[in-house]
Amino acid sequence: MTIDSPSLAPAPPAPPGDTAVHPTPARTPSAAPERLSTRAKLVLFVLCAAQFMIALDFSILNVALPVLGKDLGMGQADLQWAVTAFALPSGGFLLLFGRIADLYGRRKLFLTGLGVFAVASVLAALAWDPASFLAGRALQGLGAAIIVPTGMSLLTTTFPEGPQRERALGISGTLLSLGFTIGMVLGGAMTDTVGWRSTMGLLAVAGALVLLAAPKLLSESRHPQRPRIDVPGAITVTGALLSLIYGLSTAAQQGFGSLDVIVTLVAGVLLLAAFIAVESRSAQPLVSLKMLRRRSVAWGNLGGIATFSMMSTVVFLLTLYLQEVLKLSALQTGLIFGVQGALSAVAGVLAPKVIGRFGARNTLVGALLLQAVFTASLLGLGVASGAWLALVGVSVASVGHLGAIISYGVIATSGLPDDEQGLATGLVTSSQQVGITIGIPLLSALASAHVAVLRDGGDGFAASTLGGIKLGLGVDAAVVAVVAVLVAFGLSRRADGGVAVGGRTGGV
Repeated sequence: MTIDSPSLAPAPPAPPGDTAVHPTPARTPSAAPERLSTRAKLVLFVLCAAQFMIALDFSILNVALPVLGKDLGMGQADLQWAVTAFALPSGGFLLLFGRIADLYGRRKLFLTGLGVFAVASVLAALAWDPASFLAGRALQGLGAAIIVPTGMSLLTTTFPEGPQRERALGISGTLLSLGFTIGMVLGGAMTDTVGWRSTMGLLAVAGALVLLAAPKLLSESRHPQRPRIDVPGAITVTGALLSLIYGLSTAAQQGFGSLDVIVTLVAGVLLLAAFIAVESRSAQPLVSLKMLRRRSVAWGNLGGIATFSMMSTVVFLLTLYLQEVLKLSALQTGLIFGVQGALSAVAGVLAPKVIGRFGARNTLVGALLLQAVFTASLLGLGVASGAWLALVGVSVASVGHLGAIISYGVIATSGLPDDEQGLATGLVTSSQQVGITIGIPLLSALASAHVAVLRDGGDGFAASTLGGIKLGLGVDAAVVAVVAVLVAFGLSRRADGGVAVGGRTGGV
C-alpha cells in the first residue's frame, strides 16, 4: 500500500539521451504530470518543513555555543557535546528507524518522531544545567533519526519516479541546504537579541506546528507482509554508526592518537564488519546487500557522502577564516553565508530541470566537479583580503553542492519498490548524516596539525591559521574531484542489466 498520491498515470517512454544508469526496476516507474495538485503541494510542504526544521537544528546553535556555555557552566572543551549529543542518535539510529517505518507504518513513526522532537526542544530550551541540556539535545537527535528517513520515504512513495519526484527532491534539497545556512544567520540574531534559549524554543514551535498539520494530509503506508526485524543486524549497524560518529566527532578535539578515539573507531569498524557478515546470512536482512550492490545505490550514496562531508567542511573552515584571520563580525560572516543560501535556493529550483535535460548521472558528476573547482578557487585567500573570493567561491560551490544533493537522491532511490523506499531513503539520509559528521573532524584535525607545524616554524597567528585552512580546502577539493571521476565511471559501466543507455526525464 502506498500513500495516496495524485495523478499516478502510466509513464511515457523516456526520450533518448546521454548515457545513464538505470537500475533494473522492481516496478515500472509510473510518471505523473509535472504539475502538482493542491493536496500534493500541501503534503510536500509538510514533509519539507520537517526536513528544514532538522537542518535548522544542525546549525542554529553554532554561533550560540559560547554564550550557552557560560550560561550553563559548560567549559570550552565540553561545548562539542552540544553537537555530538545530537549527532550520535540522529546518525546512529537512521537505518533502524527507516526499516521499522517500512514495516510498521511510515506515517505513524513520522508523527512519533515529530512529538519526540518537539518535547525534546522544550527540554533543551528550559535546561537548568549541562546534563538536562544534553539530554534534550540527545532526544532531539533521536527525533531527527525518526523524522528524516520516514519523511524521505513518505516523499518518495508519494511522488512517483520522473518529473514529480525530481521536483519534490529539488525542493527538499533546497530547503535542506537553506536550513543549514539560515540556521547560522538566525541563530546569531536570536542569541544576540532574545538569548540562546529562543533558538530551541523556535524548534519546539516548529515541531508542534508540523505535528498539527501532518495527520490531516499524510496517509499510512508500510511493507505489505511485515517481515520480522533483523535484530542482530540492527544491533551491529547501530553500534557501528554510534561508535564511528562518536570517534570522528571527538577526534578534532582529542586528536586521532587519543585512546578513546582509537578504541571507538576500531570498535565501529569491527561492528560494521560484523554487520556485513550478519546481513549476508540473514533471511530477512535489515539492509539488503543485494540493494547495496546496485550501482545506483552504491555510487549515488558515495556522491552524497562526498558532497555533504566536503561542503560542510568548506563552511566550517571559511567561518574560521572570516572571523579568525580577517576578523569579520558574526553578522558579516552570516551575511556572506546568506548569499550562499540565496544562490543555493536558485540552484534547487533549476536542478530538477537540469536533471530532466541531461540525466541524473551527468548532473551529479557535473555538480561535484563544480563544487570541487570553486572549492579549489579558495586557495587564493589571503591574510589581508579575501572576503569577496570567499563569497563567490563558497556560493558557486554551493550551487554544485545543491545539484549533487538532488541528483544523488534521485539516483539512489530510483528503480526500487515502495516497500524498500524506507531503506533506500534511510541510506540516503545516512549518507547525509555520516557526511556531515566525518568531514569536519577529519579535515579540521588535518588543518590543526598543519597550523601547529607552521607556528613551530615561526609563522604568525594569521599566516599559520590560513596555511592550515588552505591545506584543508585543498584536500577537500581533491576528494570531491576524485569522487566525481569515480561516480562517472561507476555509473556508466555496463553490468548484468544494471546499466542502460538513454533516459532523461524520469531516468537516472
